[in-house]
Amino acid sequence: MDQFVSNVKCITCLTEHLLQKPLTNADELIEKLFCEISVLEDFPKEIHLDLQLEETAIQLWNWAVTKRVGNVINEHQKAKVRHVACRLLFSCEPENPPEGAVRKQILMASKTGRTWLDCNNPQLADGFLSLAVKSLETLYSRLTSRGDAGTDINTSKEDVEKDLLRVLSYQAESALSQDDHGLAVACVQRCKEMLQRLPKETGYLSLMCYNFGVDSYNLKKYEESSFWLSQSYDIGKINMKYSAGAEVQAKVLRLLATVYLDWDCQRYKEKALDAVSLANKHFLNPSGLYLKIRVLLRCGAQDDHITAGVTELLGSEVPLEVCLTTVKLLMAEDRETLAFDFLKMVCQHYESSPELSSALVLHIELLLQRGKELLGKQKIEDVMAGHYAGKQLSPQTLTCLHFLLWDKASMSFEAERFSEALQWYNYSLSFYTAGQMDPNLAKLQRNRASCFLRLQQLDKAKEAIKEAKRCDPNSIFTQFSVFKMAVLENNAESATEAVKAIAALANDPVTSEHRLLMAENAASNLLRLAAQIALENEQQDTAMKALESVCDQSTDNAQVLAALRCLVRLVLSTIDNASEEKRHATLDVLLSYLRMALRKVSQLSLVASGLVQQCTVEADWFRKIAWNSALQCEGSPDRMRDLFVLSYQLSQFCPRDRTVLMFQKTCLLMAAAASLERGRASPCSDQTEQLTQALEHIQACWEVWKTLKKTGDLARDSTDTLLLLYEFEARAKLNDTKVEAVLESVLELENIETKVLETIAALAMEPPAHFPRLCKKSLRIALSLHRKQPRPDVARCSQCVRSLIQLSLPNGVSEVEAPVLDEVWGYYEETLSIIAATPEEFPEMEVLWLLTRAWNTGVLLYSLAQYPEAERWCGLGMSFLRHLGSLQEAYQTQMSGLYSEVLDRLDKAKRNLVIEE
Repeated sequence: MDQFVSNVKCITCLTEHLLQKPLTNADELIEKLFCEISVLEDFPKEIHLDLQLEETAIQLWNWAVTKRVGNVINEHQKAKVRHVACRLLFSCEPENPPEGAVRKQILMASKTGRTWLDCNNPQLADGFLSLAVKSLETLYSRLTSRGDAGTDINTSKEDVEKDLLRVLSYQAESALSQDDHGLAVACVQRCKEMLQRLPKETGYLSLMCYNFGVDSYNLKKYEESSFWLSQSYDIGKINMKYSAGAEVQAKVLRLLATVYLDWDCQRYKEKALDAVSLANKHFLNPSGLYLKIRVLLRCGAQDDHITAGVTELLGSEVPLEVCLTTVKLLMAEDRETLAFDFLKMVCQHYESSPELSSALVLHIELLLQRGKELLGKQKIEDVMAGHYAGKQLSPQTLTCLHFLLWDKASMSFEAERFSEALQWYNYSLSFYTAGQMDPNLAKLQRNRASCFLRLQQLDKAKEAIKEAKRCDPNSIFTQFSVFKMAVLENNAESATEAVKAIAALANDPVTSEHRLLMAENAASNLLRLAAQIALENEQQDTAMKALESVCDQSTDNAQVLAALRCLVRLVLSTIDNASEEKRHATLDVLLSYLRMALRKVSQLSLVASGLVQQCTVEADWFRKIAWNSALQCEGSPDRMRDLFVLSYQLSQFCPRDRTVLMFQKTCLLMAAAASLERGRASPCSDQTEQLTQALEHIQACWEVWKTLKKTGDLARDSTDTLLLLYEFEARAKLNDTKVEAVLESVLELENIETKVLETIAALAMEPPAHFPRLCKKSLRIALSLHRKQPRPDVARCSQCVRSLIQLSLPNGVSEVEAPVLDEVWGYYEETLSIIAATPEEFPEMEVLWLLTRAWNTGVLLYSLAQYPEAERWCGLGMSFLRHLGSLQEAYQTQMSGLYSEVLDRLDKAKRNLVIEE
């Protein structure tokens, strides 16, 4: 009991909130009420008596049916509120409620059941409809038991029976929606039994059965549909005064005939024919007459029966449209002779009708469909003559005729019967007046021009195109026709202008309602076709203009890439025989195409995974083109670099297998080399950008090289050495502090070659680089490696020594520090040991250079009053005399005399120095 009281309080509280204004959370409150009422229904009935609860139920009900809540709650929520209110009312009523309470129960239960039916919830509806029937039976029993035959009592009983019939009809509807045909039939049978007392409900019940029949027919339940339609017709006959009328009865019978026709025509053909004949007796209607012909045709009736049917149709003054539909039906059922005969009758019957033109056009259409072209053409000419004699075709019919003629022309054109196609187009043209402005006329003229072109009648084609341009100059198709004509006349300027016009029009939105919207890539497709036409006529420049426009206009990346392939091939076909200046310009054009290809491949790679293979194929094709083109740019390092970089970038869209990685490495190496070459050719002040680019390529190449080395043995590959050489040159010329670290990396290489160290030494001093310390370090190590060889290369050793001496003791110095002298003395000593080991191989001129350099150093020291050092260096120079070979005798006398003089002067200088001290 406590739980019951708690639930009642909760419902009352929720109801109070729901009735408040303004209401913001109605859906939440309704859902809670709906949940609470389901709990309340489980309590025993005898404890539910509560007058306050009844008042709550009435308040809820009134709130739900008030128009003011129409926008607050939807039908489903309204059904829930009614559900709650009705359950509350039944919960709080005593076992024998007064008559007023019972009437309230009937009202609320029937309305709630109806609402649930409208919400497509027949299961919930059934409970309330059953409650309504029970309450109606209770009320009817009470009224009957009074025994008073007064007017008021009889009226009340009639109202109750009327309500019961409605509720039973709801139950029938609910049963059908749940596929319970038997229950629905039982409910309707009870309703039929009540019609003797409620004759005015005849129309309602008949219409309900008709609706049941329609629903069943739509679900292809033909047996059930025929039952309900028969019931509808039979009920309508019970009381003609209150039935829906003869027109509705005929409608029911026509649908019944259609059901039999669709159910099993051969089995039920008699029933179908009887039903439609009966319908026509009740109410003659064009649709009934048409249906009768349809039934006869489906049943395979003889021609005379069908002729009788169509004659009846024509004699009933039905609309022309029905007659024409009948003609089409006869043709569809292979009654061609009947169809044409009937059509002739129709044309004669409606000869004075303004709608006759539609019959004439249909006649033409049927003649052409059946291959009777001569008769069709004769009929067209008759229609044309009538059109200009005052029997004008309606705009709609004229449009149909144009489409019909164009369709025939199109089929002839596709079959390459161009003269025949032109004849059909000319028939269409005959219905246009001179000077008429119409986009469709422009299209017609374009089609005629195409026929003339195929027939090699260029003057007539040009005239047709001129007319098309007059009617619709802002059509890409008109401009395309202009383009074709220009190409055939070899007018490159006009063709180019047409291409530009097509591209411009493709960018303009379609503003006129009468113009057809173009397909998304219509302009691009036309431009591709234009390129093809130009190439077929050997007009390469025009073709390229068209293909470039495709690249600018198309949103289809695959289509753009296809156009770029053509452009690349066309450019490459001209590059070999071009002059130097023209060759460079052509390469620049090629570069622009390849850059666009890179963008499009990149965009293609972002689309669905299904395009991965296509993306790879495209990237592979363009990367090879870029590579081969780069190899032809020896005299243009800028273009070579750009092409190698493009080739590398395109290769990034290919699977990164060993082959592609090797390719990428080579591309980047070549790009770095080209950047360095470009830098060497530039003034020192302008090298920064080129050298920085080279470093970027080198760093990218290092990354690729690291990955590549993981794929297998690459011991014989010199990439490490090349990259270090390139990096050293770039950093040295950029005065980068990391240059020494690069040298250390070079020294860490296995089996380093002396040539690499000699190159490093040269790069360290090549302007604007100036790293003498690193240069000497490289040369010393190179000299050491030379001497370790089993057979040292004496000439290269001598070059190393010469370079070391020149770096340490440059020409033109006026003062020499002792450490420098010691360093250079060491180089001389090492040179003497080399000469001693290979006296015959050491170059004689190098010996002479060493002799001269040592002697001059002695002289310099002498001038600086460094006499002991001067004597020492002059003596060093004299020690090289014996290694001079053929020149020894010539220099021996000269050097000996000079050396004696030097020694005498040194002695005097020493003595003077002692005296001065």
